[in-house]
Amino acid sequence: MYQPCLATEIIPSATPDEESDWRWQFSNRIKGLSALSKLLRLTPSETGLYRDLISEYRYAVTPYYLSLIDWSDPNDPIRRQCIPDPREITFSLPGSEKDPLAEQIHMPVPGLIHRYPDRVLAMVTNTCATYCRHCNRKRTWKNPEAGNTRDALGHMVDYVASNSHIREVIVSGGDPLTMNPGLLDEFLGSMEAIPHVEVLRIGTRIPVVLPMRITDDLCQMLARHRPLWVNTHFNHPREITPESTKACERLLKVGIPVSNQTVLLKGINDSPEVMRALFCGLEKIMVRPYYLFHCDAVKGTDHFRTDIRKGIEIMERLWGEIGGLCIPNFVVDLPTGGGKAPMMPSYLLNIDRDEAVFRTYEGKIVRYSCPGGADTPP
Repeated sequence: MYQPCLATEIIPSATPDEESDWRWQFSNRIKGLSALSKLLRLTPSETGLYRDLISEYRYAVTPYYLSLIDWSDPNDPIRRQCIPDPREITFSLPGSEKDPLAEQIHMPVPGLIHRYPDRVLAMVTNTCATYCRHCNRKRTWKNPEAGNTRDALGHMVDYVASNSHIREVIVSGGDPLTMNPGLLDEFLGSMEAIPHVEVLRIGTRIPVVLPMRITDDLCQMLARHRPLWVNTHFNHPREITPESTKACERLLKVGIPVSNQTVLLKGINDSPEVMRALFCGLEKIMVRPYYLFHCDAVKGTDHFRTDIRKGIEIMERLWGEIGGLCIPNFVVDLPTGGGKAPMMPSYLLNIDRDEAVFRTYEGKIVRYSCPGGADTPP
């Protein structure tokens, strides 16, 4: 259950009704050097480092999400996802780039990424309720918080309308659910009206960091644009709270399926035990684990990156221990716009004309007869 944050000196006092109001939560986000200094008890020498850090990579955190932190643990997984860390500007690994996925060069119009033949991603806003420290679009954070104008969104609609092979539009940002709902409604309706657009999808972390924003009115608006899918972003089982569960339930009850995209993050969820609790917890609230992403090689996020083999080890442990509905696809998003590549463990060891050899999740070797010609009509 939501409890007021321990950092009471930087959060205005509020009634229970105000604390459960998304507008109060959004307008009272914790941001700025003064608030961060009080929150972390920074010394004068530390203040300069954090000033440089947040001038490069902004931060903002909702009181709700801040309240989930266990402040007695400096490595708390919620804290590490939302509180700036000096390693964002002091630590880097070889190969990290501001835009490793080459999104910028795949923008035929500003804000619209066309990397796959049948779908596009529309970055409709630069605003988030909480700025995730592992974000792969940190390069955009120096831009002012704002949504795109109606004209800019119109150029995206025109591009999609002129490309008949596009069947799916993914609405992202920033976080599209921070937009003016009337403008978002208009944009979704314009895309939906294009004859060859079959499916809309929204990528949002609002159910996790600002769940009270998922109101009945918002759900009814979104439901008007079905078939519409929502992909959200739980990274740790402690993010599955009564509030986030209720937010997902509201979407589900109006017929909007909810899937989840998790990022593998060092020290946060890089163990089979944490991932098992997360994926099973998501299944319990009817949120389908969709993707587990290897952390992208983005400047400012290198301290979150694991060895790529870590994810494979975790998936090998989980396969067979939990049900298939709990198992996401583990993928790496390849640099220079190469797209997603699956990195799932393989249990097929060998195959020849008449037999396939498998290793089971328990490590047993099983031979499976597959006689050549079996698919030839009798």
